[in-house]
Amino acid sequence: MAAVSAPMGLASTTSYKVVLPFYGYAMISFLVATLLLLAHTDIVHENNFNPYTLTITHIMALGWGTMIILGASHQLLPVLIEGKLDSDLLAYLTFVCTAIGIPILAVGFYQFQFNWVLQTGAVLVNLGILFYIINVFRSIIRSKKAEVHAWYMAAASLWLFSTTILGLILVFNFSYTLLPANSVSYLSVHAHLGIIGWFLMLVIGVASRLIPLFLISKYSSNQRLWEIFILINSSLISFIVIRFLNISTYFYYIPAALSLVAIGLFGKYCRKAYWVRIRKNVDEQVKTSLLSIVQMAIPILVLLVVLMLVPLGKHLNLIILYGFCIFFGWISAIILGMTFKTLPFIVWNKVYSKRAHGTKTPAPKELFNEKVYKVMIILYLLGYLTFVVGILFMNDYILKTGALALVISAVLYVYNTSITLFHKI
Repeated sequence: MAAVSAPMGLASTTSYKVVLPFYGYAMISFLVATLLLLAHTDIVHENNFNPYTLTITHIMALGWGTMIILGASHQLLPVLIEGKLDSDLLAYLTFVCTAIGIPILAVGFYQFQFNWVLQTGAVLVNLGILFYIINVFRSIIRSKKAEVHAWYMAAASLWLFSTTILGLILVFNFSYTLLPANSVSYLSVHAHLGIIGWFLMLVIGVASRLIPLFLISKYSSNQRLWEIFILINSSLISFIVIRFLNISTYFYYIPAALSLVAIGLFGKYCRKAYWVRIRKNVDEQVKTSLLSIVQMAIPILVLLVVLMLVPLGKHLNLIILYGFCIFFGWISAIILGMTFKTLPFIVWNKVYSKRAHGTKTPAPKELFNEKVYKVMIILYLLGYLTFVVGILFMNDYILKTGALALVISAVLYVYNTSITLFHKI
């Protein structure tokens, strides 16, 4: 029994009652986002500031990516700090506020009405994130040990709050003059606070701990992780400075290059962990997560092309491609992989941890259907690549085909996640 739960190190940390609702919420959000993408593939032909692009982006960023990361981090943080989560109550409040706020926010964007509906959603999301930050920092302060991974989580949570606070200000700025310029002028800052500060920072911080753990690899390099930490923060801070100084767009190559170097170093970190691994047979979930590391570099490369062409008024569809590669690319890929490495252990502990020692129990990987997982990943990759081609060629039939494949992969994800969440003896 102990051998089953030990690899994750998650079984004896935070209560499953805190964590599982985030996973359930995220799976529904992913399905909703893919359905909206299928219904509105014509966003590729429009300006990126339109109701459907805003709705899909925020459902993917908040409902899908952020919610599942919040759930996983509540479970993982105690492992990183060798302590306990400070407050289950704050975790519940985080879920309740964000779970209510996100759909209200989505409805506001979908209606394209910047009124009390959008403002209410934004306030609730910020409250939820505030409760999360308090929980993270109180947990770290009271801990026996805080590894470098925990500081990634702490820094990422601050960037997340910066993202949502700026978003809140932008929402109210449509009705009240709070900023010197209109809200659209600050969208790039709002987006990159979330993309680089929250997602990239948190994903690297967590994956650098989990990937060696799942590979049963002894490789670790705190120095390399601190170098990556500095590069990511330098990239984001330099971007903000360049944006607000309103200087030449050529300077944006600096933060882009810093991020690309950080991703390259993280790739080398994972490659070294892979080569010295004890577990020679790597399962499909870890392969998917490793693939997402390659996908991390794609948006940066797209951004470099955007910096060359978009200021000239050419190929504006590349801006959509940039966002798609982020939310439906590397963020989704690592979540699809890590869901079925973390969730089965959590559910296994919930169902079987109190059974008598020596009693036969299924392995955590038996709590979901591996064949369905493989089909889901194939359809996801086909859908992702097809939609990318559709964006590049601005072809509606290709876009619909890619979006349909993503919808089917999301349905399979919901199915597999559900049978794991509701597993019983």
